[in-house]
Amino acid sequence: MQVPFVSTLQETLQGFVTTEARLAVSVVLVTAAVITALLLTPRAVRAAHRLVRDRVLANERVPGQVSEFDWRLPVTAVVRTLQFAVLVGCGLAILVVWGFVDVAVLAVETMAATVPRIVQFLTTVAIVAGALIGIDVLDARLDAYADESDAINQHQKGIVFRVLQLTVLGAAIVGSLTVWGVNLGGLLVGAGFLGIVIGTAARTTIGSLIAGFVLMFSRPFELGDWVQIDGEEGIVADITVINTRIRTADGEVVVIPNERVANATVSNRTRLGQLRLSVDVGVDYDVDLGRAESVVADALGDVSEIESNPPPQVVPKSLGDSAVVLECRFWIDHPSAPRRALATAAVVREVKAALDEAGIKIPYPQRELSGRSETGGFRLSRDDRGRMPAAVAENDD
Repeated sequence: MQVPFVSTLQETLQGFVTTEARLAVSVVLVTAAVITALLLTPRAVRAAHRLVRDRVLANERVPGQVSEFDWRLPVTAVVRTLQFAVLVGCGLAILVVWGFVDVAVLAVETMAATVPRIVQFLTTVAIVAGALIGIDVLDARLDAYADESDAINQHQKGIVFRVLQLTVLGAAIVGSLTVWGVNLGGLLVGAGFLGIVIGTAARTTIGSLIAGFVLMFSRPFELGDWVQIDGEEGIVADITVINTRIRTADGEVVVIPNERVANATVSNRTRLGQLRLSVDVGVDYDVDLGRAESVVADALGDVSEIESNPPPQVVPKSLGDSAVVLECRFWIDHPSAPRRALATAAVVREVKAALDEAGIKIPYPQRELSGRSETGGFRLSRDDRGRMPAAVAENDD
């Protein structure tokens, strides 16, 4: 088999038939190869690297700090590859000079057979390197966006980055398999059946995953918020794409699937920075209601644990079985379960002390007893010791 490169080289060097001429040509070839490989090639590659770094990577239009990528590895790989090519070319030329044309042809044919694999390998390396660079750029871009905007927090940024990272890596894997000639049709069919099986078996988990992304963008609460979700109350400790964890006042950690969170009524008591609380107090029916309201309102004004703006309010709420119920309404700032407990306890103490000082009675539960007239009713009397006996019915008989 005739190889064009070897044939051309053979025709060029066929005039060197003497041993002295062949030695001279060999020395010239080796010298040229050494100079090219050790001096010219590294300088040319470094110059090209500086050009790419200064004109492309350092350009202000390129987002993120791509300089974190180790660029010395590609430069070294390119230099070593070119040096190897120069030395191989020099070796082939020397073989032809000394008449070993068949060996040179065999070497060229072997390298020609391996060139497609080398190209595939280099293409795969380029795809993987591009994916890593793209992930680095996306991370830097998302960091800058999260720092400059309130539309996304660090937790959401982490989730978005993971999704984009998996997408880029998946695309790189598919591209690499395509380069190596892998039939993706069978893989896609198998992946489709596998997706159906997994989707059927993990229906709840997938629902929670989708709900997690919905919660991430709707943002009904943030980490550290005091919330009530489907009857569970506590501080939001963690939000993942699968579930939400809240820490209760009792020190328990409640894990709620995001699917349940998305379908539940969520009360966020931290979002507005203030929370209104209420305490009910009962006063005797014989008490002047206006005076009782004034006493309770003055007592609320002395409580330092509650806010003065909006001012606390005292309003009649209902007519109870034993007392007129007054509702004490007041606000606290930076709401939390401990602050609510402290404010409520302080209000109860101050109101109780103020009513006692004003001589206003907080009545016990009491009942009014009466007998039916057709049975003669009943009466209560004391015995000889002054004790109240049971009711004694009066009969006309």
